[in-house]
Amino acid sequence: MTAVETGYAPPTPPGRPGPGGRRRLRWLTVATVAWAVLLAGLTWWSVRTDAPTVKEQRSLDQAGPVVDRAIGALTAAVGTAGVPALLPDRLERGCRITPMDDGATLERGVEVAIGGDVREVLRGIADRLPSGWRAGVSTLDGEPLLRADAGEFVTVEGRSGGPGRVLLTAATGCRPLGSGYRAPSADAAAESAVLASALGRWGGATGPVQVLAAPCPGGGTARTARSEAAAPADQPLAAAFAGGAAPVVDSADAYARPGDPAVLAQRGGERVRVAVTTACPA
Repeated sequence: MTAVETGYAPPTPPGRPGPGGRRRLRWLTVATVAWAVLLAGLTWWSVRTDAPTVKEQRSLDQAGPVVDRAIGALTAAVGTAGVPALLPDRLERGCRITPMDDGATLERGVEVAIGGDVREVLRGIADRLPSGWRAGVSTLDGEPLLRADAGEFVTVEGRSGGPGRVLLTAATGCRPLGSGYRAPSADAAAESAVLASALGRWGGATGPVQVLAAPCPGGGTARTARSEAAAPADQPLAAAFAGGAAPVVDSADAYARPGDPAVLAQRGGERVRVAVTTACPA
């Protein structure tokens, strides 16, 4: 048997830290956890108290009005290139801002019935948007794409929405919900009357009338009244909209007529969806 010298510490086996190493490892683990907690806490505090510098710090109650104004400006930019109609907003919750905070996204849109080339229509809209938006039309996956910046990190896009259609959108990206988004309201009595008259030819509306609004750049409000009715496929859409300007689109499945207000009707099966719109002045 080999004698062990007094005061001699047996060597540490390979791969196993000694007493000093174990203490350092524990402190390193504690410091890492503390730093992660501190960083998460600072992020949480910064989102709520610091002056906004990125979109994630501007809540929907702050960004929503920017989206609304952008939608009004888009209806004005359409001008005579097509027949616009406001679309219902899309508010989706559940996106992640930080590991500790979730948020929501807001998107509003304008559908436009057109009789011309999509790229040329988008170029014309881009030219009529405010210069500060830096709007331009490029190509994505072989299709024209309008992109612009409406300010406050609100992104504007325009693309084909199908045959004879352009879809324009303004979106916030993921934001803190804040006090939430409240869509603007307006009196759309004139638009609702035209809508009721048209749907009356098919027996009247089969659902509620939805009124959508957006502020105009020079004052006033863009307004759309939307609803639908059951309509046999053999009844021409144009018959429900007597008089007015010459239509931009007039087919078995779609009818679009400019004017004040403008009319957009689309057939889907045995139903017809109608939108009557007063756009912002160009």
